[in-house]
Amino acid sequence: MTATPIPRTLAMSLYGDLDISVIDELPPGRKEIKTVHRYDKNRLGVFSFLKEEISKGRQIYMVYPLIEESETLDYKDLMDGYESVVREFPAPQYQVSIVHGRMKPEDKDYEMERFVKGETQIMVATTVIEVGVNVPNASVMVIESAERFGLSQLHQLRGRVGRGADQSFCILMTSYKLSAEAKTRIETMVATTDGFEIAEVDLKLRGPGDMMGGTRQSGVLALRVADIVKDNDILAVARNTAIELLQKDATLALPEHESIKKVLQFLQSKKGLWKYIS
Repeated sequence: MTATPIPRTLAMSLYGDLDISVIDELPPGRKEIKTVHRYDKNRLGVFSFLKEEISKGRQIYMVYPLIEESETLDYKDLMDGYESVVREFPAPQYQVSIVHGRMKPEDKDYEMERFVKGETQIMVATTVIEVGVNVPNASVMVIESAERFGLSQLHQLRGRVGRGADQSFCILMTSYKLSAEAKTRIETMVATTDGFEIAEVDLKLRGPGDMMGGTRQSGVLALRVADIVKDNDILAVARNTAIELLQKDATLALPEHESIKKVLQFLQSKKGLWKYIS
């Protein structure tokens, strides 16, 4: 069982001998999260929208890729962001929590608990809140320097909101300096909330890694026969045809299957079988 959407062709290749059930619907009563892309120059407008949501009793996540400013990476950092948020959302009218990986566990738990109880309206955090956090009252996820994150991480972060009956929003904040790949990731997130579509795009951008149990998690899979993304339909036909053939003739003993049997025997004699097939 996995909560992570797996591209259909990869699932067929890895789990072809298993029955796969896919849940692709929202739970009853939930609404699809609206995702928008905003540049840094739109920040005042974003803050204004956040205040409107807070006035309705909602809560906000603001996620940063870095804890502190980096000399080599030009991305928004949490400590500077926290100071900006506190200035824009001053106490006592607003209360702001902060959570990051360098905090002591008891301090993180305390800040998280305040947010869960609704004692703070804004949670400024790094990706430590990526999984395992469930606050149905949180309706907005702001991801700073969204170009820094991969598609699967953006999808996970967006999933922190939309857990109640209210309309939820995900705001992707970026600079104007976006690579072609970063633009594709942002456009994909804005265009769909379908985890399987996102997984397919992610597979195209990163490659599937090592399917044979290695440690490599990304990179192009150089199969000789087919493209695991582009040839999804014909791979499905090929798999189903192979299943039907084996159901009729499991040992490939029939004369009409002699050529298939010879090819299979040849492949089984080789090392690195996967590089010969799809």
